[in-house]
Amino acid sequence: MEQEIEIEFKNLLNKSEYKHLKNTFSPYHKNHTIQTNFYFETSTFQLKSKGAAFRVRSKDSKNIATLKLPNPDGPGLLEVHIRITEEELESWKENNILLPKELKDYFVAFDINPHDLKFGGSLKTIRDEYSYKDMLLVLDHSFYHGKEDYELELEADNEQLGKQVFDQILEENAITIRNTPNKVARFYESL
Repeated sequence: MEQEIEIEFKNLLNKSEYKHLKNTFSPYHKNHTIQTNFYFETSTFQLKSKGAAFRVRSKDSKNIATLKLPNPDGPGLLEVHIRITEEELESWKENNILLPKELKDYFVAFDINPHDLKFGGSLKTIRDEYSYKDMLLVLDHSFYHGKEDYELELEADNEQLGKQVFDQILEENAITIRNTPNKVARFYESL
């Protein structure tokens, strides 16, 4: 099991802005992937009410379960990752969710009963990653519930520097600043 702190900045894009940024940042391109997020939540949205989220991301023949929690020590989110098998994922999608003890302990400590988790559905993303100013810049094209959207993300180690670079990208490329809920929120809001 791994832990990390995620500090990221996001902005929804229209198709034209997305294509423009793909062209602009092409010299910095480092990776192209297709991934699917499988979302889990309680029927009363306990995770959402606590600023948390739980998903399994399938990418490159790997399934990584990730619990995202507010970072108790500062900005960003605390992410707890554990790899699961394809058989476990299929079982979880049928609401037979047996979490490994290490992960289950996080749910219990956060006062969420892991037995209340239910599979909510999936979101597919075509992702392009770019190495830019020692940060990870991401352009996502996502599909869910018959909808699609485009998103710019910037992941940084330092909140202040990340915000500065992100704002500069938006300004230099005449990108409209939009309220941008995270993918899990957009997924559940679209139901």
